[in-house]
Amino acid sequence: METSFIILMYLLLVNLIGFYLMWADKRKAKKDAFRIPEKTLFTIAVIGGSIGSIAGMYRFRHKTKHSSFTIGMPLILLIQIYVLIRFLLPLYALN
Repeated sequence: METSFIILMYLLLVNLIGFYLMWADKRKAKKDAFRIPEKTLFTIAVIGGSIGSIAGMYRFRHKTKHSSFTIGMPLILLIQIYVLIRFLLPLYALN
């Protein structure tokens, strides 16, 4: 299996998980149930799910009043884009 395909499938999966976790945590908040730890939400974003997490955050209007999320999630995404452009794309250009 091609490495690019595996990476794309991984990113799709982790972003779907990030989106789902935002929905699930919002639902739990409404029901006053046990919540998903913020550390978990940020971990999913850091391992590649930042786009899904941001999309879920705004789609479900969840954590949008927390500056740690409104600043932190986009910052994580910007760092990921930088790493992609700076380090990974040059590797593909060599092939």
